[in-house]
Amino acid sequence: MTTDLLLLLLGAVAVALLTRRIAALERTVAALRSELRIAALDHEPSAADAEPLAAVAEPEPLADALPLVLAEPAPTLAERLEALVAGKLPIWTGGAALVVAGLFLVRYGIESGLIGPAVRVAFAALFSAALLAGSEATRRLAATRDDPRLAQVLSGAAIASAYGTLYVAAAQYHLIAPTAAFAATAAITGGALFLSLRHGAPTAVMALVGGFAAPLVAGVDAAGVTPLLGYLALLIAALFALAAARGWTWLAMAAVVAGFGWANLLVLLLGGSESTGVAAFVTALAIGATLALPRTGPLRTWLRALPLVAGLAQLLVLAPTLDFTPLAWAYHLTLAAAAVVLARRDAVLEGAALAAAVLVTVLLALAFSAATGPSPASQVAVVLATALIAGAGLRWSGLGPRWAAVALVGLAGPVLVAHLSRPSLLPTTTWSIVDLVLAAAAAWLSWRHRAAQGRDVGLVGGAAIAALLGGVALAAPVPLAAAPAMLVPALAILVWWGRQRDHPRLQALPAFVALAMLLLAGGPLLNLLGAAAAAIGGETLIYPYLPAQRRLLLSLALPLVAVAAALRFAPDSFGRWRPAVTLAGGVVAAATLYALAKQPLALATPSRFLALGFSERAAITFLFAGAGVLLARHAATKRLGHALVLVAFARALWFDLVLFTPLVVPQAVGSLPLLNAAVLLPALLALVARTLPGRGWRWTMLLSILLAVAAAVRQLTHGSLLTGPLSVAENWGYSAAFLLLAVVWLWRGLTDPGSGLRTAGLLLLTAVTLKVFLLDVAALGGVLRILSFLGLGLALIGIGWFYRRMVAVPPSR
Repeated sequence: MTTDLLLLLLGAVAVALLTRRIAALERTVAALRSELRIAALDHEPSAADAEPLAAVAEPEPLADALPLVLAEPAPTLAERLEALVAGKLPIWTGGAALVVAGLFLVRYGIESGLIGPAVRVAFAALFSAALLAGSEATRRLAATRDDPRLAQVLSGAAIASAYGTLYVAAAQYHLIAPTAAFAATAAITGGALFLSLRHGAPTAVMALVGGFAAPLVAGVDAAGVTPLLGYLALLIAALFALAAARGWTWLAMAAVVAGFGWANLLVLLLGGSESTGVAAFVTALAIGATLALPRTGPLRTWLRALPLVAGLAQLLVLAPTLDFTPLAWAYHLTLAAAAVVLARRDAVLEGAALAAAVLVTVLLALAFSAATGPSPASQVAVVLATALIAGAGLRWSGLGPRWAAVALVGLAGPVLVAHLSRPSLLPTTTWSIVDLVLAAAAAWLSWRHRAAQGRDVGLVGGAAIAALLGGVALAAPVPLAAAPAMLVPALAILVWWGRQRDHPRLQALPAFVALAMLLLAGGPLLNLLGAAAAAIGGETLIYPYLPAQRRLLLSLALPLVAVAAALRFAPDSFGRWRPAVTLAGGVVAAATLYALAKQPLALATPSRFLALGFSERAAITFLFAGAGVLLARHAATKRLGHALVLVAFARALWFDLVLFTPLVVPQAVGSLPLLNAAVLLPALLALVARTLPGRGWRWTMLLSILLAVAAAVRQLTHGSLLTGPLSVAENWGYSAAFLLLAVVWLWRGLTDPGSGLRTAGLLLLTAVTLKVFLLDVAALGGVLRILSFLGLGLALIGIGWFYRRMVAVPPSR
């Protein structure tokens, strides 16, 4: 039932194609007639053709002249429908019915079993001969010679029936020897060519549909795939020859589509059992179609390259079933070589050569990723593919950017696939030598295109592939921890080459090397991220989370030095990615400095944290703040410097005042008064804030000084450990120290009115006064309370008198 529906569908498709073709021809004829009539109206006789007036003949009657110059009225919709239904459809539908009848005649003979195979084939052959005789009779009979469609339909049906008859006789019943079958096929093909030349496009369409539908009658696997593929190959070759002779591009394209359709149908129906034959057929079809299509007429560029690309894609689909045997690789590389050679002959096909290079690389990736490992044939294919693709691309890279792209794919694709997926195939040193040789070839390609401007694939791509292969060659023999450092030479060479050529795209390439360094250092960076998360969450002992010092130096420190040198000494390096590289480098540098600063003290035990935890945090905060001040002095790194200063203050606020404050968490700050970590940390941060512009940083400086004074009082009363209750002496010490600080700020504010210190001093003085009256004195009694009020009163009076002398303040009324 499925075959019946398929045959009917093919007949309907044939009718639709013929109807569209005839309608297009009729429109063309109508347009030509209109142009001829208009030309007749516009024609005026020249003076040389004029005759004496007496000799001029009388003009023809108007009624006789009108048919020559007046256009016929356009047919109405009803007239067109009538012409289609009554005049065209019956003929072409009848032709399709004859084809289907011939096919069903053979099928009926097969299913009924009433007659033997030889008789069945004889009947089918007689039916084909009868149709052919009928086509010739209709061309000669007076009643039908004026309508060529009748002869076209009958001849097309005869061709289709003859193809089907021969296939059944040779493939299913073996009534004809292979040699005789080939000769008969050639004869029918020659007859089809002759009849198509004789009767035109409709006969060719019938031959096309009948020829490709014929194998469905007996079943696809009735006689094996090899005879079927040979039959299809001969049929397609005949159609190509006919298309070239008549200039029928549509016929050649239809044959290509039908050929690839049969290949996919065979793969779908038969699985991988006959993949080798299908691969050979696909290879021959792709090459033959690419050679034949240009001879059939003008084509769009992408259509000319389509058969090669389709063939390569089809082989890619077949690859898993071919098991990458030597024969399979012979097909793949043959088609790739054909794409390269044909592209050299015809520039239109250069895209097909590039597609071949990419698809061969994909095939190698599939072969080397197999669980069983690459076969010996696949290993040899790496060498052959590199020599073929890279050699052709390098040889002809000067002809256009696509050839340079072919060279780059050939240099990097096959070898990198083999190296990265199966590094054990060769010794590490051998792999490095191979990679360096290919890197030198890519560098030569970039040098060859050194005079190019704009988006030149050879110049920029050659440098990129050279850096890639060189980096792999240097990084592969070393441990992963040292791999980022091995990319430093590639970075340096790309920076130098970009400055030499002054090419924006070349100058941007080092950014991708920096990105590769960052990715290779992913392990240490993840460790640092985990350490930071643990510290922010309150973990006191984060040293075990940090990577080893050697790995920090090789994975992060050395690459950062190289990137920093490029940023400093090569102003154009990294191109438009320079801001991103600067930002990422600053973040990674901060994380690296943090990890390196944690190495000397190695706080891995609670006792070590108690003794050195606060001092270590203070030193790291000083490091961030100092680096930020130095970077903020340069315009290029000003934002990064400010960011590091913000990180320093954020660290001090979160870790030292909130999370691990020494007032709650026991930590030694130092035994020396004033010269201890608790005092020096806010004091130095105040100096850092003083160097930065802005009112916010000024108030940050004042708050830092206030914290330093408070820390000094606390350390004087408690010693190195700041935990413990608040004593009376400490409480009055805060009041005395803050009062003295307020006086100093007032004095400095009077000498420097724009500093804001006078306002800060007045605010602090007010706060100290309220503290003393509300808190300090309330806790005293007797003589101490009297003496406290007396001393505070005298101090405030003295401050007021001094302030009035220094500043002209009008007395209040």
